[in-house]
Amino acid sequence: MDHLRSPRSRRRLALAVPVVLSLTASLGFLPAAAQAAPDARAGRAAAAEAPGLAYVVNTRTDHRTIASVQRAISRTGGTVVATYDRIGVIVAHSAEPGFAAAMREVRGVRSAGATRTAPLTAAATTDQGAVQPLTAEQAARTARASGAAGAGEPLEADQWDLRAIGADKAAKINPGSSRVTVAVIDTGVDDTHPDLAPNFSASQSANCVGGKADTSAGAWRPYTAEDYHGTHVAGEIAAARNGIGVAGVAPGVKVSSIKVSDPDNGLFYPENVVCAFMFAADRGVEITNNSYYVDPWLYNCMDDPDQRAIVDAVNRAQLYAQRKGTLHLASAGNSNHDLDSDAIVDDSSPDDSTPVTRTIDPHECYDVPTQLPGVVTVSATGVDKEKSYYSSYGEGVVDVAAPGGDGRYQIPDTPSKNGRILSTMPNNAYGYLQGTSMASPHAAGVAALLKSKHPWASPAQLQWLLKAQADNPGCPDSYDQDGDGAQDATCEGGARVNGFYGFGIVDALRAVK
Repeated sequence: MDHLRSPRSRRRLALAVPVVLSLTASLGFLPAAAQAAPDARAGRAAAAEAPGLAYVVNTRTDHRTIASVQRAISRTGGTVVATYDRIGVIVAHSAEPGFAAAMREVRGVRSAGATRTAPLTAAATTDQGAVQPLTAEQAARTARASGAAGAGEPLEADQWDLRAIGADKAAKINPGSSRVTVAVIDTGVDDTHPDLAPNFSASQSANCVGGKADTSAGAWRPYTAEDYHGTHVAGEIAAARNGIGVAGVAPGVKVSSIKVSDPDNGLFYPENVVCAFMFAADRGVEITNNSYYVDPWLYNCMDDPDQRAIVDAVNRAQLYAQRKGTLHLASAGNSNHDLDSDAIVDDSSPDDSTPVTRTIDPHECYDVPTQLPGVVTVSATGVDKEKSYYSSYGEGVVDVAAPGGDGRYQIPDTPSKNGRILSTMPNNAYGYLQGTSMASPHAAGVAALLKSKHPWASPAQLQWLLKAQADNPGCPDSYDQDGDGAQDATCEGGARVNGFYGFGIVDALRAVK
């Protein structure tokens, strides 16, 4: 059952069904809440009323051109939803079949295309199934082991990932600065969780679903407890060392939530991600974590006008954020793809309608935002510091590696014997997940520690500091994980930089020293 994915998620999100631990009074925890979080369904009304398809129209950035294009959108049967004039990106809705083609002919338009292949529909709650609970006996055993080991958090004995990168020791030297914020661009974060509440930044949080930021109180929270992905990611980065539950890699930094998952199908559409990068930049966020790929295309090919427009719009937004001082980290993906190969078979796109099988060149068809310039791409490792069986890789593509878990081949000697990553969940709970979704926030946490130590470092300088402190195990002599005699992936490169680990596995202890 290792290939089960997170609710409302695609290939980039965690691979395993979570094991959840409710907060219990016997371990000194707070009582579990009845609901995942206060109702956070902002944006659903707008989605329900939207006609046809959503589009991005990318123009020159002068006000005259933008005003002219806005008028052309109206004349062509479209409605302007949001305009980001600083980067020349306009989000529009239209039911006209020829809208994108017509907009490409408008003076000043550089690219235009649909951000989805299925019409906008009214939102509806999707049944995601139950999670597997962790028994009170299992929880108590972990707490006893944590106490015997002198760990500061009751569940820390099961956090092999912290020890793998020295984050437990780093916290005693420098837990990170509260002046540094990591924004989790994801499915929302339950900021009422006692491990997250102390470090949560509401002023840097929003709901960007639909392409326009909603900063009303609680809009950034997950729709339901089944939308747990963002809460799990947030805990890996900055769960507080407060004697409750788990600890994050950088337990002294701030974490914020920018929700981008569609309320109907959970997909991460381009206009939502554009909004997220712009919001993060304008609210002074230092680091963003991106454990997803932009839907509906796993790879966006530049010879397709719609996909080219998606790459153009998202890239404009993330570059704007970089110029404002924000470093982006993104997960490499869970397809075990070689992102530096000549050809990859993609049979999952588009994921919002009927997928078609196509063979793409990853040098011309891009995983967004992972393969955008300046974005730190993170592959996943397990407890043995080997590439996780599912993690995508690629020489010259992967920048660093970090613990993402491997519940199949790399099993830790911990109370739970669980090779996945333990972190926070909605409803004051905890659970195990694995994926490059979990690797990226570990690297983001280390980047936050580096930013705390070097507050004036630019995104480019911060990226190089992240690479410099990494420890590279080098390419393995063999990567036959299942023992069938065939190589499951091929590592290209040398001991310093290679396709499995980039510059190496991040090291929190070296970062603070």
